[in-house]
Amino acid sequence: MTALYQKQNISLYNSLSGKKEAFQPLLEGNVGMYVCGPTVYSNVHLGNVRTFMSFDMIFRYLKHLGYKVRYVRNITDAGHLTDDADEGEDKIAKKARLEQIEPMEVVQQYTIDFHNILQKFNCLPPSIEPTATGHIIEQIEIIKEILDNGYAYVKNGSVYFDVIKFNETHDYGKLSGRQLEDMIANTRELTAQSEKKNAQDFALWKKAEPQHIMRWPSPWGDGFPGWHLECTAMSTKYLGEQFDIHGGGMDLKFPHHECEIAQSEASNGKNPVNYWLHANMLTLNGKKMSKSDGNNIFPAQIFTGDSPFLTKGFSPAVARFFVMQAHYRSVLDFSNEALLASEKGFSRLMEAVGLMDSLKASRSTSIDIAGWKQACYDAMNDDFNSPILIAQLFEAVKFIHHIKDGSAQVSESDLEDFKQSVRAFVFDILGLEDVTAAAEANTDKLNGALELLIQLRKEARANKDFATSDQIRDELQKLGIQLKDGREGTTYTISG
Repeated sequence: MTALYQKQNISLYNSLSGKKEAFQPLLEGNVGMYVCGPTVYSNVHLGNVRTFMSFDMIFRYLKHLGYKVRYVRNITDAGHLTDDADEGEDKIAKKARLEQIEPMEVVQQYTIDFHNILQKFNCLPPSIEPTATGHIIEQIEIIKEILDNGYAYVKNGSVYFDVIKFNETHDYGKLSGRQLEDMIANTRELTAQSEKKNAQDFALWKKAEPQHIMRWPSPWGDGFPGWHLECTAMSTKYLGEQFDIHGGGMDLKFPHHECEIAQSEASNGKNPVNYWLHANMLTLNGKKMSKSDGNNIFPAQIFTGDSPFLTKGFSPAVARFFVMQAHYRSVLDFSNEALLASEKGFSRLMEAVGLMDSLKASRSTSIDIAGWKQACYDAMNDDFNSPILIAQLFEAVKFIHHIKDGSAQVSESDLEDFKQSVRAFVFDILGLEDVTAAAEANTDKLNGALELLIQLRKEARANKDFATSDQIRDELQKLGIQLKDGREGTTYTISG
């Protein structure tokens, strides 16, 4: 049977070339994709969640097309500086010190939070989720290769990448479109105490000061890996020296991803990634999100509505639908009004999906189902254009209502194909969940549990065990469930 990917041709916007390119995996039918994961020293940021949600949608679509996808997304759990500054205290160790716990407790706590939040948003787990601390040996080996090739130098127990030396034979800045000369010109004079030859050089290995908790032995002394090195080690270990897609937030393009390319080229001489994909940022009420300015919202606050920016809580499915309504490369502005509008649209879509099973087939078809279906694929094939796909799904909503009221006809085979396609795009690819159906299922479970308690109470009364009977009634009352005994038996009302 022909796989869907053989019929559907994807084009991706490659940050490296700055244009859309036809997607051609290195190995037919297989895709290797790496996405930079979180640094787990605090609750996951909503902007980051947007990035992971976007790549979850890309992962889902590639799988839908029949590709065998190995999706690697790391956990940065090494306590080091999480930006390219060489001074200061690492964020994981700082958090551990403030809370008076072990750094690995910090890591565990926020890794669990990260997984729980992504699960709520219906994100599929990656194929492999490696940790930085689990790959120290691999990182040391890459540093040795870079040193052997003459692109790094050791200084006082630290190892730095020599950007100027590398740029003589390579193009440092090709991903972000920066010229090294301009970078140097815009750099302040190095302070006397700096160990680096050039301000642009970045750390591959940092010597650990005596107070640094997270440290590992290395040929250059006890220390910890540089920020950029981890991703190079983990991506190449699980996907090979060259792989198909590398994703992450726009803010990682420079220096993080730029340094990843340089490290790979300096160690094994190969350009590591064919397609670089970058998700854009999320703003809040038109301004950049910032914890220090208070212009910030955590994912969990969306569900509870416990935020000055929200008038009520929203289901994770509505929040996901809101994210999918913007292209992953465009800036998305988060606001209460935008979520309320998304909620209306989401309800309309789910209502229509719920009607599909009641649709009646006719002898012939009056609407172009095949054309509509291909238009959905065309949207996704054009650099995963989810807003255009959603516009097509609202066309499907019109079709559903027209078939329902008899103003459009559809044959049995076309109806089946249509229903399957709608469900595939809504649930499998966009990753939405029908919260109304889930709520109904929960209601059924609650009713079942209450009927059981009523039965147990009836038996207790028959056995003259009035203490148990009253306890069941009183405890349910505390929960807002009122039992009423009548001739016909016991009924209940739920308040709140």
